[in-house]
Amino acid sequence: MNTHNLRKTTSLAKESVSQLRGPQQSRTNCYSSREAAIEESPARECRECKVEQTEVPSGTAPSRDTVSKARIFSGSFGTAEAVPFPAATLLLLSAMVAFGSVGCSNERQQTPTAPETVRNVSVLPVQRADVPDLLEAVGTVRAAQTSQLASQMMGNIVELRVHEGDRVQRGQVLAVIDDAQPRAAVDRATAAESAAGQEVAASDSDLALAESTLKRYQNLYDKKSVSPQEFDEVKARYQAALAHRDMTRAGQAQAKAALAQAHTSFSYTRILAPFDGMITEKRADPGTLASPGVPIFAIEGLGHYRLEATVNENDLRYVRMGEQVPVVVDALENAELKGKVVQIVPAADAGSRSFLVKIELPADARLRSGLFGRAQFSRGKRSSLLIPQTAVVERGQLQGVYILDLNKVASLRYVTLGKTTGAEVEVLAGLQEGERLVANPGNLDLNGKRIEAQ
Repeated sequence: MNTHNLRKTTSLAKESVSQLRGPQQSRTNCYSSREAAIEESPARECRECKVEQTEVPSGTAPSRDTVSKARIFSGSFGTAEAVPFPAATLLLLSAMVAFGSVGCSNERQQTPTAPETVRNVSVLPVQRADVPDLLEAVGTVRAAQTSQLASQMMGNIVELRVHEGDRVQRGQVLAVIDDAQPRAAVDRATAAESAAGQEVAASDSDLALAESTLKRYQNLYDKKSVSPQEFDEVKARYQAALAHRDMTRAGQAQAKAALAQAHTSFSYTRILAPFDGMITEKRADPGTLASPGVPIFAIEGLGHYRLEATVNENDLRYVRMGEQVPVVVDALENAELKGKVVQIVPAADAGSRSFLVKIELPADARLRSGLFGRAQFSRGKRSSLLIPQTAVVERGQLQGVYILDLNKVASLRYVTLGKTTGAEVEVLAGLQEGERLVANPGNLDLNGKRIEAQ
């Protein structure tokens, strides 16, 4: 109802009631004052009713019709003689209804508009289906053959011949350590070995002379041409020459061993690749003091990788040696590889209560050490809600689907998705079986629109 009209009606009604209940003189004075006011200022606006009177030119008496209209209006609400009390009440109610009708008619009537209709849209019901119940174990891809290369002797690094990412072959020199002292040791051992050889040659000559002398004296001794004393002296010299020859040969062997040791120490000044692979880490630079046990390089074999995944102690019963399991590597665009369980570490980690499972992966040039992977072990079947992946609508980081109500009007509902199975995706929360959804909305905004299925 219009507020101004309601206030005006209420004011007039109160005035009518007060005049009906007041003294007669008051009613007469009110009537006279109203009539006088109209006659004196016919163009003035009434304060209660806000009804503008007919304007009369100055110096001209108001017309009889104007005065009679004012009397009728004033008498209708202000005199007891004109309207009795019950009739005034009915008049009040009628006036309120009349003003209310006028006020309501001025307000704009807003009628709901019919939703837009979209036709030829594929709609399907949400249904349950049996899906594989998979145990997912996460892990890291690592090379099957890795090595940390360190120096076997102490010395300054004078040259590094490889860097991270270089492919190397077995026996290739990777780094060179200062070889001044090892080279001097080799030279010294070489000279000692040469001297030992000369001593062996001299002892062999002495032994040959002593042996021939002993044979001659043996013939003379048999003929009693020499005394036993002389024969014994010759025989002793032969035995001494034989012993000296054996001692020089032992010295020669010792010199050869020292030379071999010197060569071995010299070889420690060269750090070699133990197998064909790739350098994945370099931890030193030229001038660094190399020490035994301090790694300088990390090398990995090529072409053979495996996933090292952790499995909770309660789920270890689902893992079997030699089992073929699918492995998903996210960095390979979620490519699924066929892996094989080759090792289950028998000891559990005391902190996480989990076991380490090693899964051999097939050869793939895209594999790199350190990639994240997931191995899936079967636990049977389970029931789940599945919807097409084409029905999912992306809104930032949220996913939703268009659901149809009983009037076939679509509304966007956000859902929680699970694992993907082929062209379908599992719905964990947000949908119920039997609800109808738009199968392929594409880039269309269907929210609040009526859907006509194909």
